[in-house]
Amino acid sequence: MSSGSIFTEEKNPRGIPRAPFIENVEAHLGGPDVEVEPTLKQFQDALAKYRYMDANLTQRRQGLEEKIPDIKKTLTMVEYLQERRQGKSKANPFEDQGDDLEDEDEDEEADGSKEPLKTTFELNDTLYAEAELEETDTVFLWLGANVMLSYSLPAAITLLRSKLALAESSLRTSIEDLEFLREQVTVMEVNTARVYNWDVKRRRERRERGEAQGSGSSTKEIEGT
Repeated sequence: MSSGSIFTEEKNPRGIPRAPFIENVEAHLGGPDVEVEPTLKQFQDALAKYRYMDANLTQRRQGLEEKIPDIKKTLTMVEYLQERRQGKSKANPFEDQGDDLEDEDEDEEADGSKEPLKTTFELNDTLYAEAELEETDTVFLWLGANVMLSYSLPAAITLLRSKLALAESSLRTSIEDLEFLREQVTVMEVNTARVYNWDVKRRRERRERGEAQGSGSSTKEIEGT
């Protein structure tokens, strides 16, 4: 067996190598008398790498699954503000979810102007405050790392849609990669078991041959006495 990497040249679209399935253990080792410890160590190293990637991707998947609903909620709200500003009639997007946005904001006063939009916003996990939104064509979006920028409503919608599409695509690829990784972990665990069992069988056969040879020598000595 070569001392290089055990991984095959085949990789998934994100470059994760496919694990080889060892059909013939003796041929893979390079002979019937080759020690298995170096091969088993290679298998354990490969398993450690796969599990490390699995842990990272699992964490990334969890982050995306938490992030995507927030992006969708923000996008829905900005689209609502844009349609409200354009004078289009649209139901409160959060009415069925129990938010305190009120239907009265669509009612117009006698002079044709709209009533201010009343809503609540989150200060902490269990703390909310009421706010009255003025008519505006801009919103402020958190971009991470304590950065907030002002965007026009159309630009904010474009940005949020782009971020949502990217996050959903990343989530799909993360799920695909996790499934691929778990298949490779299973293959390497099977390979490890096959090599270990092959070595146990080889040791037993050697021991049986040694006992048979010892028994044969004792019989010859008795006959020659």
